[in-house]
Amino acid sequence: MIHAKWFVLAAGLALLTACSEEKTNTGNNGQAAETEESAAAAPDKAEEEEKKIEVEQAEDTVEKPEKEPVELAAEPQYRLNPQTWSLEPIGEAPAEAVLITIDDAPDDHSVEMASVLKDRNVPAIFFVNGHFLDTDEEKANLKKIHEMGFAIGNHTSTHANLKTIGEEEQREEILSLSETVEQIIGEKPKFFRAPNGSNTDFSKELTAQEGMLLMNWSYGYDWEKQYMDPAALADIMVNTEFLRNGSNLLMHDRKWTAEALPEIIEGLQAKGYSFIDPKEIENVK
Repeated sequence: MIHAKWFVLAAGLALLTACSEEKTNTGNNGQAAETEESAAAAPDKAEEEEKKIEVEQAEDTVEKPEKEPVELAAEPQYRLNPQTWSLEPIGEAPAEAVLITIDDAPDDHSVEMASVLKDRNVPAIFFVNGHFLDTDEEKANLKKIHEMGFAIGNHTSTHANLKTIGEEEQREEILSLSETVEQIIGEKPKFFRAPNGSNTDFSKELTAQEGMLLMNWSYGYDWEKQYMDPAALADIMVNTEFLRNGSNLLMHDRKWTAEALPEIIEGLQAKGYSFIDPKEIENVK
């Protein structure tokens, strides 16, 4: 009986030991599985971290576009005198300077004249007429002049004498041209010159409302028969008694004027004159 009891007891102990080992093995296997899964996941996380760092470094090395500088409006250097239509220096601006203006653009010679002026770094205002903007070629010529950096002025649609027409016709002459110019170059004219210098109270008021600076001239000669010759025109433009500091020089899109232009520029420079940039005139926005 004792042997039987010991046998039963031994069998029970063996059974308990087996269960205990099974639990231990199961636990170890579970832990091993978790460890293997963690080990397998670790490289993926490491790769993600590396990629993240690479992306951040790439973003740092990419050149970010700089903000475009804000162009500040230049301080005016000259003031238009409406009594003499000449330009007066403001502050320390050079007094010995003149303004070049070309009317009846862009007819046959305006682009050529603009090229001559640009090559010599001489600024100018081109006053345009609507009847020279009828074709695509004429519109392209105006665009070329503007892209060369020259100021554009309004010289009415049909070159009408404003004193001979009513207010509504004057309005049409002026505003329709400004709209046409804006369609071509993207901005309206900043200057206005009436044909023959014939302004009315209405045209003065309207151009002021439109933000244009009304302008006539100091002297000009190229429409007179005796000066329809390049040499004669160049001589009078440079040696006239009316040439003085701030003179507002009037010329036109004419063959003889285009031919005289280089000599006119050189003659004025030889006398010590520089050239006024229209953007530097007071009240030009």
